[in-house]
Amino acid sequence: MLRLSITGLTSPLLPTPAPAVRLRPRPLIRLRLSALAAGAASSLSPSARSLRLLEWGKVCEAVASFAGTAHGRDATKKQLWEVEDVSYEKSQRLLQETEAAVWLLDNAGGAMDFSGLDTVAIESAIHCVSGGAVIKGLEAVAVASLMLFAESLQVNIKAAMKLDEGSRSRLTTLTETILDAAINRSLVKSIQDIVDDDGSVKDTASPELRRHRERVQLLESRLYQLMDKLMRSADNEASLSEVCIVNGRCCIRTTGDKSSTFDGLLLSSGSDAGNMIEPIAAVLLNDELQESRALVAKAELDVLSKLTDKILLELDSIQSLLQETIRLDKVTARAKYSIAYDGTFPDLYLPNFENETVTSATSGSAKETFSTHPTKKAWKLYMPNAYHPLLLQKYQENLDSAKRDVASAAAEIRRRRIYGQDIAEDQLASVLDSMKLRVSQLEKDQPVPVDFMIAEETTVLVITGPNTGGKTISLKTVGLASLMAKIGLYILASEPVKIPWFNAVYADIGDEQSLTQSLSTFSGHLKQIGAIRAESTSESLVLLDEVGAGTNPLEGAALGMSLLESFAEVGSFLTLATTHHGELKTLKYSNNSFENACVEFDEENLKPTFKILWGIPGRSNAINIAERLGLPSDIVESSRRLLGTAGAEINALIMDMERFKQDYQQDLQKAQHLLIGGTS
Repeated sequence: MLRLSITGLTSPLLPTPAPAVRLRPRPLIRLRLSALAAGAASSLSPSARSLRLLEWGKVCEAVASFAGTAHGRDATKKQLWEVEDVSYEKSQRLLQETEAAVWLLDNAGGAMDFSGLDTVAIESAIHCVSGGAVIKGLEAVAVASLMLFAESLQVNIKAAMKLDEGSRSRLTTLTETILDAAINRSLVKSIQDIVDDDGSVKDTASPELRRHRERVQLLESRLYQLMDKLMRSADNEASLSEVCIVNGRCCIRTTGDKSSTFDGLLLSSGSDAGNMIEPIAAVLLNDELQESRALVAKAELDVLSKLTDKILLELDSIQSLLQETIRLDKVTARAKYSIAYDGTFPDLYLPNFENETVTSATSGSAKETFSTHPTKKAWKLYMPNAYHPLLLQKYQENLDSAKRDVASAAAEIRRRRIYGQDIAEDQLASVLDSMKLRVSQLEKDQPVPVDFMIAEETTVLVITGPNTGGKTISLKTVGLASLMAKIGLYILASEPVKIPWFNAVYADIGDEQSLTQSLSTFSGHLKQIGAIRAESTSESLVLLDEVGAGTNPLEGAALGMSLLESFAEVGSFLTLATTHHGELKTLKYSNNSFENACVEFDEENLKPTFKILWGIPGRSNAINIAERLGLPSDIVESSRRLLGTAGAEINALIMDMERFKQDYQQDLQKAQHLLIGGTS
């Protein structure tokens, strides 16, 4: 027999395949693929490219993961990606919705769980019914679940409103539509009377269906009794195997060479599977069984068809209810994300708009402006203890995973002890201890929050400091916080938070090169900054990482100074720039629109603290670090002579400023602690 093995792709008719040869990709091919990717990136608009550089897509995925339904997740991602087109008024409405959902989660949390809804099946039911087809059982169950969920949600929202007299105005924008929705209890009852939870049609759906199903059960019973009788009366039991179903007909599978003791029709034969024989005595019963099953299917179709007609009458309300449920799921996803990472409702204000009081997004009461903050200073942007959302998410995921590992290991040890299994106590205890140690270490190494305090008169902030000190992360934190507030998310920072509404966030971060245009890193940055400069307005946020880098230091510093001065004049509402060029720190002393900040460096441990010191220019640590690392003293002293006394005096002055700043922060914290203790 000629056989062809599909799995192995071998055959006696085919030649033996040659050994596989692994081909190494050619550099040219790799270059072309990279060029294509770079070309796709270069074709993006400056604002779209900025979203990619800030990793906005990862934030969208993180927020969408809190939605309970498939459609809710898709709708959440779609809305978040439309952040560029959101007006200030819409941003305020989105924040009001999120705050209302946060309140509902606190007061009626269980009612806001959408995970039990099968929106895919509901949408399929709507398309099916509107297209003239008959609805399926599971689709009908999904529709009933939607209507019952909406009814339960109405009850829970109304109950939550009674807890707070002012909650009705707080929840109006979010819940008005769902509270006004009319739930057809009669339709829900019809679905429940006809369809079981697993989607099967109930016997009680119609008298005809019950009668035909009972007839099927009777025929099946008679057939199995007949087969059992034939099997028992066989002369050679070894030649008979078992009762089988072939194309819905009851038959007997026989094995062996001896013929059967009953007359029958050979349905199929094979050396391995045996012979499938339908006994002559069973033919009429099989025919009648097939007819009865067809009558059952027709009765089920008739019942579902009548149910489809009822659903068709309510199709518009069902479709509206689905859309409203998806909207609420989308809003709840934003609220759950904001709660999960301990976010703060931001005071979002419109740039270049004088306003002494800020109205609460929900309560209608006036909040004090940030000019009444204990520091007695008006802020353009104020975010204490702000976290980069992706770093915080990664940390939380790692911590949760480590805790699950500890719980699983402890459970496994208990299970083995209960069932008396041999366990290596010392080894398992050691593994468990190492897991607990990892949890403890993670809890200590949580991300370091950064305080952002940018004064009202500041237009350009220059951040200096060592590499890996947190400068770029700081830029991204501000950029992502601006986008999050704009799209209705809480800011991952401590209260209070004040942040401008930006019409766009532009960023030039990283070392990407444009291979398709043969641009170097420096040229690529200039091209992006030029595009940003052309598009940014007095309502934009601009983030520039290592401005002026990638070329001759003197020329880079001069170019960086000119670029930042142009942004200070007409380029943006706020520009944040990081740099290694010391010359850029001097702009503050000739232009009141500039402010300095630096990344703090721990000289004792020779590592950055990831904290930002505001109002202080960064100083050079290279020579001091070299001395502490054991570089020969003659080289260190020679370096200091070459640097000159002026540079040393400037560094000493900056050190004094850093020390005074730290002392001031400590005294301020003590004063606030005493103030809080006195009022309590």
